Parts: sequence; structure tokens; C-alpha cells
Amino acid sequence: MTLLPTLLAATGETPVLAQIITGVVVVLVMVHLILGGCAYSIMLERKLSAWMQDRVGPNRVGPMGLLQPIADGLKFLLKEEYAPKGVDKVLFTLAPTFIMVPAMLGFVVIPWAGVLDLSSLPFGLSEKLGWEGWQVRVIGADVNIGVVFMLATAALGVYGVALGGWASNSKFSFLGGLRAGAQMISYEIPMGLALLVVILMAGTVTPYGILEAQRESGWFLVQQPIAALLFYVCMLAESNRTPFDLAEAESELVGGYHTEYSSMRFAMWFLAEYFHMITGAAFFSLLFLGGFSVNPLPFGWDLPVEGGIGLILLQWGVMLGKVALLVAFAMAIRWTIPRFRFDQLMRLAWEGMIPLSLLVVMATAVSVYLGLQNWMWLGSIGCVIVVYLVLPFMPRSATANRRIAIVGSRFSPLRGEDALPPRPAVALSDAAIPDPAQGARSIH
Repeated sequence: MTLLPTLLAATGETPVLAQIITGVVVVLVMVHLILGGCAYSIMLERKLSAWMQDRVGPNRVGPMGLLQPIADGLKFLLKEEYAPKGVDKVLFTLAPTFIMVPAMLGFVVIPWAGVLDLSSLPFGLSEKLGWEGWQVRVIGADVNIGVVFMLATAALGVYGVALGGWASNSKFSFLGGLRAGAQMISYEIPMGLALLVVILMAGTVTPYGILEAQRESGWFLVQQPIAALLFYVCMLAESNRTPFDLAEAESELVGGYHTEYSSMRFAMWFLAEYFHMITGAAFFSLLFLGGFSVNPLPFGWDLPVEGGIGLILLQWGVMLGKVALLVAFAMAIRWTIPRFRFDQLMRLAWEGMIPLSLLVVMATAVSVYLGLQNWMWLGSIGCVIVVYLVLPFMPRSATANRRIAIVGSRFSPLRGEDALPPRPAVALSDAAIPDPAQGARSIH
């Protein structure tokens, strides 16, 4: 008897029942939208890679190839479900869900739009329900620890990767799982520190509080470009995207932790990667691009926060546009930059990104203490200057790419008694025909 009055009771300016219904609608809409986005993100990546490599992408299935994702989904459904001998069948089946479910939980705390005035509902629904004059936030779950919840759910993905590699009963999958686990744990540290920078600047961990802080002081991409760069790089590493796809290095580990998976089990691994990428892009938009804001500066016109359904749809479109651009940028990076070696990847995290993120956190804390957070863009420039001045005095490990003197090498030959006698110039040339007068020496 007491449940319904409690649900209908107003919390601030929002009836709890109306906020719950709004959250359920947002979750249902966004789950289907992101799942469809994952399917067509695969097609987008194939199209972008074809455009960057001057070739033809998928264009046969349906008009302009738009039905290709449906054909790919049917292919996964109809392929043989295979599991090698000796696998842990329970964990082998559950491992893909351990990485898929955290990716699907994270987006519920993302504010996809501002505050909806329920009086604008069509067909007089607000009057019939008694919600006239009330307002609701367009978010799946308006919790007061939103960004912490997002980071915590993203960190759970490492369990799926490690268990998938171990349960496959394959040394290649096991090594891939170890690589991916070490990589994800390492890059969570600078990601958390970059998030701490945003929390210090905003003074809150609530999603709408972070958006309001960016409307007052400008997008944090402008105020904190180093933190934004660190967070985006960590986002690529967390989703195992190139150049951080060492867990799936085909030349070394075949397919990495999902080598032994097929059919829909493999499709869940594949889907989780794109789900992580879309959710991470939405999280980046919230933290550094002002969410549904269109003005990166603290002055000038911007979209209002509160309004009717038309404004909410416009804000939703702005947010989805930012997510699409960030996802396309991640795809362009994949087809532009080669992957790191694993030692380079770990050195980048522990010797580069973690010290730099600690420096940015310290500079941000000092600026917030002095009340100068609106001038933190100068602090970011100062951090770059400090790194430039201190770097020459930092100890360095021996590079793995150093040249080793070898007998007969024309790049790094041995000196002294062990050196070969002088060779003719024709032997030192890379040209196919060093001396045209002598005719062709090598034709391939």
C-alpha cells in the first residue's frame, strides 16, 4: 500500500515514477540503437578502410552494400559451433558474456540529452498522468556516482578476456589472454587518473554535474587537452583496438584469446569490441566534449538544457553525432598506425602515460586549490614544457631497435681488423640497376 505513493512522491522537481519510466525507455532505445550501431560500425570500418586504401568495399549485398551486416549476422548464426577437447565448457561459454555484459551496462549512466519538460508530451499524456509541469532527465540511471560506475563496469571486461584464454585449453589463447589482461590493467591506471582530472575540474562525479561544469568553463577538451589525449588512448587500449591489439597479433598468437571460438561465441567477442568502442566514445563525449553542448567556449550561445521533445531530439542527435565521429576516428587510426611491439606498449603505459597523468593531476589540483581552473589550458601547456625540460635527464633503458655491428652489414659494419675490405659502390646501392651501362643485375 505504501509503494505507489512512494513512487509518485516528488524528489526535487521530478516524480520518481516518471523518472523510472524515462530511464527504462532510454535504456530500451539505446540498447537496440547501439546493437544496430555495432553491426553497421563493422560495415563503416570496411568502407573507411576501402576508401583509405583506394579499393572497393562491400557493395554487393543490398543497395550500396547496406544489407551486408545482416548477411554477416546470418553467417555467424549458421556456422558450426565448435569447442576443442579439454576446454572448461562452462567458462568457455560464459567468458564472452563476461566482456559483453560490462560493455552493455556502462552506457546507462550516460546523459544522452538534457531535461525533458513533460508538459510537451503528445496526446495530452502529461495531463492524464498528472505530470504537467514536471521534468525528467533523459538518462538510463541518474545515479550520483555515474562516472565511477562507468569506470568500474569497464574494468570488469578483463575477467572475460583472461577466462576466455584460460578456458580454451590452448597455449596461444592463454598467452593472448595474459597479454590482454596485462594491457587492460596497465592502461586503466592512466585512464583513472585522467578521469580524476575531470572530477577535480567539475567538483562532482555526477554526469549532469560534469556537463554543467563544462557549460560554465568550456569543454574540458579545451581546458585539459593532455588528459583528453590520455583518456582517448586508454580507451583504444581498453577495447583492444589498433595499435593496441597485441592480444590478437595474428603473426604471433593467431587470434589471441578468442582463437578457439567460432559461430556466435566468436560473434560476441567481436560485438563486445565495437560495443566498448561506442560506449567509450559516449563516455569521452560526456567528459571532454560537453555531451550535447555545441559551444566549446564558456561564452556565447549554446543549446538550452531544458525543453520539449524537439529540443531533446536535437540534443540526442548532437550526442550521437559526436559518438559517430569519435568511432570513425578510431577506425581511421586502425588503418593508419601499425601496432606496437608488446614491450613498447607496456613501456608507453608505465614509463610515459602514468607519469604524465600524475603530473596533470598535480597541476589540476594546484589550479583548483588556487581557484584558477578556468585557466587550466595554460597549465596543460606548462605540463608539456615541464616534460620537455625534464625528459633529457630521465634514465632510459636500452632501445631494442639499436643497430648491432655485423660483418658484411652496410648499415652498421664492424670497424678495425674485423671489417671487410672496401667494396665497390655497386654493392652499396639499393637501385635495381645501379649502373645502367652494366645492364640489369637483378630482375624480380
